[in-house]
Amino acid sequence: MQPGPTDDGTHVRKLRHIDACLSGEVDYVDVTTGFERYRLPYNALTQTSLAAVDLRTEFLGATLRAPVLVGAMTGGADLSGVINRNLAAAAQQLGVAMMLGSQRIMLDDNSAAVSFDVRDVAPDVLLIGNIGLAQLSPASVPYLDKALSRVGADALAVHTNPLQEAMQDGGDTDFSGTLGRLADLTDSLDYPILVKEVGHGIGAAAARQLRGSRIAAVDVAGAGGTSWARVEQLVRYGEIRYPALAEWGVPTAVALCETLRELPGMPVIASGGIRNGMDAGKALALGASAVAVARPLLAPAVQSADAVVDWLGRFIEELRICLHGCDAVDLAALRTVGVSS
Repeated sequence: MQPGPTDDGTHVRKLRHIDACLSGEVDYVDVTTGFERYRLPYNALTQTSLAAVDLRTEFLGATLRAPVLVGAMTGGADLSGVINRNLAAAAQQLGVAMMLGSQRIMLDDNSAAVSFDVRDVAPDVLLIGNIGLAQLSPASVPYLDKALSRVGADALAVHTNPLQEAMQDGGDTDFSGTLGRLADLTDSLDYPILVKEVGHGIGAAAARQLRGSRIAAVDVAGAGGTSWARVEQLVRYGEIRYPALAEWGVPTAVALCETLRELPGMPVIASGGIRNGMDAGKALALGASAVAVARPLLAPAVQSADAVVDWLGRFIEELRICLHGCDAVDLAALRTVGVSS
């Protein structure tokens, strides 16, 4: 793949994605995350002190003050730069990780890099770059390496999104051979690589296909939050033409449990419709290494870094209270407590 000039349509589509996620009906309607089926055991005789509850965790070689990632959102447009910098500044303040939006546009257009520049406001954050699985090719690897170096990334997320691409006007719909190209990438790129969906879920079948790979982690990005099949239809048609496809996916709790079962020992991020600290607590008790939150942070990120800190700080505090209320002094103890159904 030889990068060339970027069509202005890419920038326009990025802005339409932001607009749809800010103001459109983009959540799943009938599909839920599945976390409502679980309960964290409440212990009225907890022996913990709330102030002493320790949320710190190690993830991809970094210490996080809480097991939380700002999920991948955007890049490539001027507004994307504002959003990313506010997200990154908040992540720095709270001591959590951040995943950038797709850097595909950087492979074609160097000027787009500025929308991903966040290191000056987030020098210590675990920063994860992002590229689409369908865009991987041997020729793209040197350009991807430069893009990751340009933004100061610590790791790379490779997102697989066949349903989203099928809904997108001009989307990349040929996923044949991508597992082989993913394997080649882990051999040729000197970054920890994680594989993620975008909101339709990595379940048992996909997790089995990752067995034996050299990836560092999986983000299940399950169904129950934002449906990107819905977003793309709104952007492309202005309406939902394929409602059944907009509701298709593996619910997040199901995706998490199946991936943990199929890939024992693999660090797994739970994301997709996790909207509060209680959902996060359930995911972590089930065995997730961390959770990621994306769309709820979009509107605050348009406003300011302080608005992101306010939203995410309350989320983290709720998670801390959940541990306190089930007699878990840290994340290891929480996983011992587990969940009931």
